[in-house]
Amino acid sequence: MPVDALVIGAGHNGLAAAAYLARAGLRTLVLERRPRVGGACVTEELWPGFRVSRAAYVVGLLRPAIVRELSLHAHGLRLLARDPASFTPLPDGRSLLLGPDLAASCAEIRRFSARDAERFPAYEALLDRTARTFEPLLDVPPPDPARPRLRDLGPLLRVLRGARRLGADLPQALRLLLGAARPVLEAWFESEPLLATLATDAVIGAWAAPSTPGTGYVLFHHVMGETQGARGVWAYAKGGMGSISEALAAAARAGGAEIRTDCAVERVALRNGRAVGAVLADGEVVEAGTVVSNADPQRTLLGLVERGALSESLVRELEALDFRSPSLKINVALARLPRFAARGGGGVGPHHVGTIHVGATDLDALERSFDAARAGRLPERPMVELTLPSVLDPGLAPPGRHVASLFVQHVPARLDGASWDAVRDRFADRVFALVDEVAPGFSDSVLEREVLAPPDLERIFGLTGGNLFHGAMSLDRLLFLRPLPGWSSYRTASPGLYLCGAGTHPGGGVMGACGRNAAREVLRDLRGR
Repeated sequence: MPVDALVIGAGHNGLAAAAYLARAGLRTLVLERRPRVGGACVTEELWPGFRVSRAAYVVGLLRPAIVRELSLHAHGLRLLARDPASFTPLPDGRSLLLGPDLAASCAEIRRFSARDAERFPAYEALLDRTARTFEPLLDVPPPDPARPRLRDLGPLLRVLRGARRLGADLPQALRLLLGAARPVLEAWFESEPLLATLATDAVIGAWAAPSTPGTGYVLFHHVMGETQGARGVWAYAKGGMGSISEALAAAARAGGAEIRTDCAVERVALRNGRAVGAVLADGEVVEAGTVVSNADPQRTLLGLVERGALSESLVRELEALDFRSPSLKINVALARLPRFAARGGGGVGPHHVGTIHVGATDLDALERSFDAARAGRLPERPMVELTLPSVLDPGLAPPGRHVASLFVQHVPARLDGASWDAVRDRFADRVFALVDEVAPGFSDSVLEREVLAPPDLERIFGLTGGNLFHGAMSLDRLLFLRPLPGWSSYRTASPGLYLCGAGTHPGGGVMGACGRNAAREVLRDLRGR
């Protein structure tokens, strides 16, 4: 039986789109290649009793409108706020602990620089005001100056009013949004590890160094995080990141959507150039009035759509999209919590709660890390974000045990003169040795590990190049330029075929806005028929 809307891929954006389409009364079917929903936002029991967030690992960008409109808390979503937010231990025994308690953070910073401690509140206030100014653009399709629409006026007016309230701070805000993170941060602060701790938000998931133009926006993109109304607070999802996807799936099913897993799509079916369904890997044909793809733009338009349906110029533009990934993920089962030399004592401490920064803990080290990756080499001291979600969510591991996530940067997808199969485990040992420098015995506490290099992220999760953002979030690939100029409205060159993944506005991270915005455009088109 034909369906009204077919969603390809049950990543969190695809599930959000399906939930909104189903709630609007459309017969909606979601097809997922893997045996579980979630895409890269998933929880898996890799070893008996150990449940890990296998790819995405923290939540803070999930749009409040989606949580509210889809009643995600009623569908089981629970967020565990992290306070403190970050911990940067140094090999010399010093450390920096930052969190939402501004006075406590300033006291920590003062141990490195009294000047930085005095300036930090103003920096945080600027970020907060800037985020409040530009956030309205996240929840709507991007205004396109080449195709102005009356409905764009509301969000644009809210942004203009916010920009006016920034007043004298507007130039600083624009410098942050349009420039490189390093000079912006160095204009504010002088001390390490504060500079490097803040700079990690500017390069995480990006093929860039802090001095790369455009990293200021990446920093801003990540500091927009909030948890249950508390700005700047990121969280663990209780039960792992897969619980977010499960809540979205439950909301979609509650609206009447059907979700089929272990169901790979071979290609989008076209009739006279219009999308009319999909052909599955087993040969089954699913007819649909509208097709929405959660896959990235390349994988959708160059992989699922017949080449003859696209113009040569569009094919060239799609092939030129930047999908370079700098990221490697290590999932770990631990016999015990790491004990950090900088914070003595046994048991759980505040420093175990947030993101722990290891390895490249100064700006020059972050630059060298990227320089190595750009040359096709693995860095000696990569940037490592270590998280221990079982500290707040003990059910993720057997009693007395823990799970850890290590998000490592910068690594190239293609190595110069070597293969990932040959170096994957040696590099993981190098990463663990960096943790041992500040938490002696960490390596000895590792019971099991899984090392996912960019090719593994591509193979398992269908992420082209292993890129978690479905393509670079550089300035030429944001707002009405994402994924391509002229193709920012979630529509494609094939009528009836839409994109809803992170390759569309507003981009990567577990926020769901791409799926929500795409569904609203689908419904707008259907009402206009």
